[in-house]
Amino acid sequence: MADEARAPLVNGNGKLAFALAAVVVVLDQAIKAFLLGPFDLLDKGLVKVIPLFALDSVWNPGVAFGMLRAESPTGRWLLVGFAACVVVALGLWARRMDRWLGAVGVGLIMGGAIGNNVIDRVRWGEVFDYLHWTGPFFPWVINLADASISVGVGVLVLDSLIDARHAKR
Repeated sequence: MADEARAPLVNGNGKLAFALAAVVVVLDQAIKAFLLGPFDLLDKGLVKVIPLFALDSVWNPGVAFGMLRAESPTGRWLLVGFAACVVVALGLWARRMDRWLGAVGVGLIMGGAIGNNVIDRVRWGEVFDYLHWTGPFFPWVINLADASISVGVGVLVLDSLIDARHAKR
C-alpha cells in the first residue's frame, strides 16, 4: 500500500529535462566530431557561411567567453568537478519540477554543461568552439552547448517571471 502512494522518482517534467539534456549532449558532441573529423575545420580555418556568420575553430580554456581561464591541469579538473556538481544539483532539482518551461531551461543548461564543461574538458582539457558570429556586437566564438546554456538561463528567467506573475494573482 505504501509503495502505491509514493511519488515517482522523476516526474514528467523531470523526464523532459533529462531528455532535452541528452539531446543537447548528443547534438553538441556529434557536431564537434563532424567538424573536427570529416569536415576538417582545423585545417580549413575560417569558413564563411553567410555575411555575418562563419565556422571557425577556437580552443577555449576559459569558462564563459574565454574568462576564468583554466590553463593548468588543476584548473581544468576544478572546472570539471564544479560543472559535475552543478549538473548533479540541477538533476536533483529537475526530478520534480512543477512547470514544463522550467524543465526546458534546466535541461538546456544541464546538456550544455555536460557537453562543454565535462566531456570537452575531460577529452581535450578545453572547449572546442566553432560558431563565429562576425557582427560588431558579438565578437565571441561559441558552440551549441554554450548557446544551450545561455538559452536555458533565459528560459529559467522567463519561467520565474511567469511564476511570479501568477503568484500575484
